[in-house]
Amino acid sequence: MNRDSDRQSVSTKKIAVLGAGESGTGAAILAREKGFDVFVSDMGNIKLPYKAMLDQHGISWEEGTHTAARILAANEVIKSPGIPESAPLIQQLKAQGTPVISEIEFAARYTQAKMICITGSNGKTTTTTLVYEILRKAGLNVGLAGNIGNSLALQVAHEQHDYYVIELSSFQLDNMYEFKADIAILLNITPDHLDRYDYTFQNYVNAKFRITRNQTKSDAFIYWSEDPVINAELKKLHPGATLYPFGTEKNGHNIAYIENNNFVIHANLQPPFVMPLQELSLKGRHNTYNSMAAGIAAEILNIKKDTIREALSNFQGVEHRLEYVATVRNVRFINDSKATNVNSCWYALESMTTPTVLILGGKDKGNDYSEIEALVKEKVHTLVFMGLHNEKLHQFFDGKGINIIDTDNIQDAVNAAYEAAHEGDTVLLSPCCASFDLFTSYEDRGKQFKQIVRNL
Repeated sequence: MNRDSDRQSVSTKKIAVLGAGESGTGAAILAREKGFDVFVSDMGNIKLPYKAMLDQHGISWEEGTHTAARILAANEVIKSPGIPESAPLIQQLKAQGTPVISEIEFAARYTQAKMICITGSNGKTTTTTLVYEILRKAGLNVGLAGNIGNSLALQVAHEQHDYYVIELSSFQLDNMYEFKADIAILLNITPDHLDRYDYTFQNYVNAKFRITRNQTKSDAFIYWSEDPVINAELKKLHPGATLYPFGTEKNGHNIAYIENNNFVIHANLQPPFVMPLQELSLKGRHNTYNSMAAGIAAEILNIKKDTIREALSNFQGVEHRLEYVATVRNVRFINDSKATNVNSCWYALESMTTPTVLILGGKDKGNDYSEIEALVKEKVHTLVFMGLHNEKLHQFFDGKGINIIDTDNIQDAVNAAYEAAHEGDTVLLSPCCASFDLFTSYEDRGKQFKQIVRNL
């Protein structure tokens, strides 16, 4: 695609932005600075800092409603990832042929920067942050954007980096059409957000594979070669990019692999990059894969080996992802609030080395708890359910010989888990579910958990 700023002329006079969070506000500001007539509409309440930013740039906005006539009169609409395609207003826009795009799609029109994009059901925030840290340590002019909470459009408007490392959710990928990733990373695909995809897993798979859209041979597609869903899809699809698979085994196929307790990357550089697994700062099998993906991207960009090694050995991890909180009377508390699906919880349990009390629950997204059943039986002696609706959890786990405690708020859940734990145990918050029954976000859930633990 042509990313030249002249490509999109001001012939598209009116742009409507639906949603005024980080993404929508950034898109609106970029659109305003490019000369468009911009209108922002949010069905909820707009946070005060975003109102101030919109006012500062002279952008018209509304909250608590959508003025349909004004939105339907737009030449193009930039949609918040949180708004489903099934929303009546979106259906009206599509019926009349109005383009509905994402903030990422819009922002990419106005930058020549290299795009390093990461998606996957699990591990994408850790991998995105790790890639960003490697590039930053290498002295590159790099921005961090996307689902990680930073607006790409706002950075394009005000900062203009040479590289952007972008975490992409399936929701963001849904509304990207001409965008192209120079380096695309697909970590894994397991069932998630099925409530958003008509409870059809293939629809979710299709969304994830959009990260390869428009790629050519000069671009890179980095993926976990041992993921059965990715492998099945690659037999049907043939991405135009150069393939960079990674996995556990050295098999003549994988670019990165494990050999003699070493982490090996054999991409661009000769001799290959070799680093002992014990020197990786992030522990656990899933984090080894995250490090592989980040390391391959760094080698493709010709980052020095010493810089890659330093970043991989010093990286401190991501808040709310297997985050150590405190040890209280020899009981360790781990905040894994970012585990909003079952596979994320599987990875968390797989890394546990002590008997565990597991806190589960929240807004179920069509979860299949059988994926974690074996690990729960092996490592967990008590389950604490924390949610307004714990029925599905009870249906699956009742009668399996595991102590179960029912709660409907985080204070009671932490207290119950602490009382159930023995000295040397770990209390793990890894909910498997979205947070929106009791919290504003998984971040809110994790912060409340940490505060309550520190007050024990």
